[in-house]
Amino acid sequence: MDWYDRLNEYFPEEEMKHPGQMRDLIEDKDAYHKKETEDYILMYGEFSSFIFVDYLLVSAHTRGKGTGTKVLRYLKQKGKPILLEVEPIDEHNEDTRKRVRFYEKNGFIKADQIVYQRETDDGDVLDMDIYYWSPENISQEEVMKKMATACEEIHNFRSKKYYGRIKADPEEVLEMKKTRAAS
Repeated sequence: MDWYDRLNEYFPEEEMKHPGQMRDLIEDKDAYHKKETEDYILMYGEFSSFIFVDYLLVSAHTRGKGTGTKVLRYLKQKGKPILLEVEPIDEHNEDTRKRVRFYEKNGFIKADQIVYQRETDDGDVLDMDIYYWSPENISQEEVMKKMATACEEIHNFRSKKYYGRIKADPEEVLEMKKTRAAS
């Protein structure tokens, strides 16, 4: 699985799925897709009302040449909201800033009302930001519902088999920030 090795070299360990789980998703989950070229790897779930980007890796030799934008354009042409997880900006890691800038440049908005925290295999907390793009206005409540579906259908697919636990129970990992009522 050369594609898995490529992803594993780039993404932090705590963000990577077990190779068996990813193989099962590709082989047994009709909604899950892999598109791979020398220039990029795209792993995503396409549901009736949205797309969830699980992994997008643009090869180092093509970064900055429009490849990632072309991949996102391909997904946008499907006319559905697109959701993805992004590491929060880390002042000590320029790549995190570049990733956020890339998605924002491509029209993605941070779902700043949603708190998304998963537990790693080591028991640490993994904070991720949810970004979304939509051809029409969409509320963050709707984004959260779609993200809950992505958790259930993708992150939790056979997770007990590979991790001995549910990796991303939406009731536990997703929360809307409380907004103050106007006084």
